[in-house]
Amino acid sequence: MALLQISEPGQTTAPHQRNYAAGIDLGTTNSLVAVNRSGKTDTLPDSEGRHLLPSVVHYAENGKILVGHAAQQKQASDPLNTISSVKRIMGRGIEDLKSLSNRLPYEFDGNSDTHVPRIHTRQGNVSAIEVSAEILKNLAHRAEQSLGEPLSGVVITVPAYFDDAQRQATRDAARLADLNVYRLLNEPTAAAVAYGLDQNPDGLIAIYDLGGGTFDISLLHLNKGVFEVLATGGDSALGGDDMDHAIAEWLIGQAGIGEVDALLFRQLMTAARQAKEALTDADSTRIELTLGEQDFSVEMDRATFNGLIDDLIKKTLMSCRRALRDAKIDKDEIDNVVMVGGSTRVPRVQQKVGEFFGCEPLTDLDPDRVVAIGAAIQADVLAGNKPDSDMLLLDVLPLSLCIETMGGLSEKIIARNTPIPVARAQEFTTFKDGQTAMAIHVVQGERELVSDCRSLAHFELRGIPPMAAGAARIKVTYQVDADGLLSVTAEEVHSGVKSDIVIKPSYGLTDQEIETMLRDSMSHAKEDIEARMLAEQQVEARRVIEALDSALAQDGHELLTDEEYANIQKVRNELEKQIDVANSEQLKKAIKAVEAASEGYVEKRMNASVRQVLSGKNIDQVDV
Repeated sequence: MALLQISEPGQTTAPHQRNYAAGIDLGTTNSLVAVNRSGKTDTLPDSEGRHLLPSVVHYAENGKILVGHAAQQKQASDPLNTISSVKRIMGRGIEDLKSLSNRLPYEFDGNSDTHVPRIHTRQGNVSAIEVSAEILKNLAHRAEQSLGEPLSGVVITVPAYFDDAQRQATRDAARLADLNVYRLLNEPTAAAVAYGLDQNPDGLIAIYDLGGGTFDISLLHLNKGVFEVLATGGDSALGGDDMDHAIAEWLIGQAGIGEVDALLFRQLMTAARQAKEALTDADSTRIELTLGEQDFSVEMDRATFNGLIDDLIKKTLMSCRRALRDAKIDKDEIDNVVMVGGSTRVPRVQQKVGEFFGCEPLTDLDPDRVVAIGAAIQADVLAGNKPDSDMLLLDVLPLSLCIETMGGLSEKIIARNTPIPVARAQEFTTFKDGQTAMAIHVVQGERELVSDCRSLAHFELRGIPPMAAGAARIKVTYQVDADGLLSVTAEEVHSGVKSDIVIKPSYGLTDQEIETMLRDSMSHAKEDIEARMLAEQQVEARRVIEALDSALAQDGHELLTDEEYANIQKVRNELEKQIDVANSEQLKKAIKAVEAASEGYVEKRMNASVRQVLSGKNIDQVDV
């Protein structure tokens, strides 16, 4: 007898059909892919049982492109055509790379039109997006081979401190790899998903994520499936690579090496990485190098290694301290510290982090794999395989999103640490009579003046109906999606005239800019407030002068005696002289002087306006 399957209204007739999704940890040093199968989430190995895929791409002479372990074997012999740590230049411009040039042994070909740096290889110039796409293709192929089905979509993790440009570059790489991105997920949040679902840790959690090339600290409140990020911080160019670089510099000094070319640099970095990994378990290790025709050998102990990396660890703890301050919580309020990223295997890192937070860090899950596992759990939810899941992720904005107002002031539309996705709107108005266009300048930062913030984009709203100054209502809406990407819309409410832009900056913030933005917002708070007050009074002074000049041109000589007119002009000219030289209090007094001198004139104008309205009418015709 055949069975006929029926279903409830609105449900599929194939209840066991599922969409195959994957979580991808696109790392600086290594990348992983994870999937959820039969209720269990884990990373996928390659054909040789290796879960980690080195984030390395080699452009071979025969036109082939090698990815992962095969490419890594070419680093020492062909460094200029073997690209690693490409995550560090994702979304960055040519100028941004100057601070990293001594650590990137590649030949760059900058495009003056787009400012997107391209790396010169024997197969042509390639961007960081194209290199990352090759890594994503390899991981997606691994997942599809393992599942036996094509992927419906993926969740890709990014550092919490990736800005708009870096996030957009990651999305572009996925698109180039022909992948459907459900969303970009902050790496610390992905780790919280993995730990939260497995161990149900209610309370305040610090996610300390130190990878190969990036560091993130996120403070989260975890409770009943809700993951709320209270504050984030970090450094998008600090990680295990810097430890390798410190060891390499030590080796150069020990061996008395002078010139270091690209080939020798790669050999030194490879030896440094091997020494770092060996010192994770051993108290000392021997480093052996071939320098030209001579062999060089030196012993390094863990104490020496600790001394080389202590300053790097100190930088991460400074970011932790800032994040705690932003979240308005104390160190002793943190219930658990979750260690994420391969570099947290270093004993010195675990020791210093434990001392800072006053508790033993959690290392229950493999720190290399926990992010990919969390991404896969979220991907499974977004693919619709767990429609009843009540898991909620609330990521936050790392920096405030602002708009420029008159006087070069930065008006915050969405404050930093606001949970995303989010949409916020504010209304603005015109400054001059008959104004038919408005320039919108979108900026990012914490300072009061636009000149101290980072410019994201410019666009214009045109076609505003001519009105008196202040009559138009311009509604500006900022919308940030779940990936942290920003779109801005400006609309004149009365007419419906609209203009919009999706923010896709062509370069990213440098590490110094990120640190400076946050530090300066606190250290310059008092002078910023004073500068803002001055700018506001300067705008008000110019508005008063423009309104007064317009009125005097219309009826000043008709309503005022020569003496009254001259007196108003005198205080008006005095105000104009002081705009660029006086402080805010002096300007405020000068504005009040103009208002006081013009008080009688304003009254005469109002009376004249009333007489004009009532002219020719009797009392019965007047509405009361």
